[in-house]
Amino acid sequence: MRCTACLLQAPKRKPHLAIVHFPLQLVSRRMLAPSVAHLGFVRADGLPLDFIPGQFVQVHFHYADGTPTKRSYSLATVHDHALGPGESVEIAVSYVAGGAATALFEGLEFGGTVDASGPYGRFCLMPADTNRRYLLVGTGTGVTPYRAMLPSIEKLIGERGVEVVLLFGARNPGELLYGDEFRAFAQAHPGFRFVPCFSRELPAPGSPQAHPDVRHGYVQNFLDEFAPNAEGDIAYLCGNPNMVDACFEHLKGRGLPVPQIRREKYVSSK
Repeated sequence: MRCTACLLQAPKRKPHLAIVHFPLQLVSRRMLAPSVAHLGFVRADGLPLDFIPGQFVQVHFHYADGTPTKRSYSLATVHDHALGPGESVEIAVSYVAGGAATALFEGLEFGGTVDASGPYGRFCLMPADTNRRYLLVGTGTGVTPYRAMLPSIEKLIGERGVEVVLLFGARNPGELLYGDEFRAFAQAHPGFRFVPCFSRELPAPGSPQAHPDVRHGYVQNFLDEFAPNAEGDIAYLCGNPNMVDACFEHLKGRGLPVPQIRREKYVSSK
């Protein structure tokens, strides 16, 4: 579940693209970590889904007593265009013991549908940005918006030489969601640096995950290493609220104005 602390204005959507409810049909499922699933859907109504990387959808359902509820999930789809009919709508779902949403998704069979709405949100790269560097900081499923942004980041690196640093916090290598994808992207794009920060267990020596940019500790402990600078940096913070708050205060202390620190907090909910 998400609570938004983002004060941005999203890129304007076309007037005819109203937010509506639509059915999502499950077409794929794989585990990213012991308690996190990557789910792929298609719109069962056959219509396209126009979204901006960084936005999220809401899934609507009912508790056992019939009370309506909803959960928010960032779109993880790697794309640089509107999703056409049949194209995968991807999300990462954290499974919580006893959670109503967990029961919904664990019990959903291939071909089954959920009711969704959206897209929503302003946690997006801004077309008007002229910064030299993006500092992207995430923990847990808070990294999913950055996965969706990869095609946009690739364009920004190519078009105006933007540098990007992604600091991603996880407890151990088994919880480094999409780590192989970010590492491969960094290898293919010199302007992108991937810095996994493990708070508990480091990768085994000699393993593919044990590269020089691995850090031991919390992401907020390594911000100073990259010398945040108000003249050239815009920061994005997404994930655990404590991490977001700690990084926000630290970056303000380094002189970054609030509009250059874009935030979104993730709060687990049953």
